[in-house]
Amino acid sequence: MERMLEVNNLSVYYDNLQAINNISFSADSGNLIGIVGPNGAGKSSLIKAILGLEKSTNNGITALQKSINKARRLIAYVPQRSQIDWDFPVLVEDVVMMGRFIHLPWYKRPSKEDKAIVTEALEKVGMDSFRKRQIGELSGGQQQRVFIARALAQQATLFFLDEPFAGIDITSEEIIIRILKSLKAEGKTILVVHHDLSKVEEYFDQIMLVNKELIGYGKVSETFKPELLSKTYQGKIKLFKENDQMMVVCS
Repeated sequence: MERMLEVNNLSVYYDNLQAINNISFSADSGNLIGIVGPNGAGKSSLIKAILGLEKSTNNGITALQKSINKARRLIAYVPQRSQIDWDFPVLVEDVVMMGRFIHLPWYKRPSKEDKAIVTEALEKVGMDSFRKRQIGELSGGQQQRVFIARALAQQATLFFLDEPFAGIDITSEEIIIRILKSLKAEGKTILVVHHDLSKVEEYFDQIMLVNKELIGYGKVSETFKPELLSKTYQGKIKLFKENDQMMVVCS
């Protein structure tokens, strides 16, 4: 396994409020990692700080054994849908083509190869027939699939997705998780901010439990445990096993 991400002593502050406290972890190739915790736990702040989108204090962050800036072309980020201006008049195929821009000099237009990569990405998410539609005309699940296609078109090695399954239809969710598992099988590393605890054992290899600090991190079978979940959610959930699957009820 190749070390894909190394984070050391990462902290994030908003004015005098600490959002992330001294988090350190590493991630290897070929892993699908869920980042789980309650609302306001700093999950989104964590991945934004890693990517340099939020100010942070740290003792070094490396991706693909390089600095984040030097590895930028091979890092894809899918933000929360709520952070995107869906009224901006842009076509589906143009959104996906944005994934190619990081590989192109400013003076060069997309080539036939770039356009073929965009078509392939749209086909993988089942959105090729919508390529001439404006992004704002799509359903939430379709919009999310388009942004997954943009990440695929970038041909990245390290992926960060912030709540990709929030507010989407079951068909889109099934398509997206199938793609993420396929990327994992190719040796890619994917970190996903996730809120549905009932899907954790089905979706992820590893889990990161976060509530401003790192409560637990490791294989799902070893980390997705009642005692760690209770600590993460500060006792605000109830857990029980049914048919060997962890069931979660908010208390």
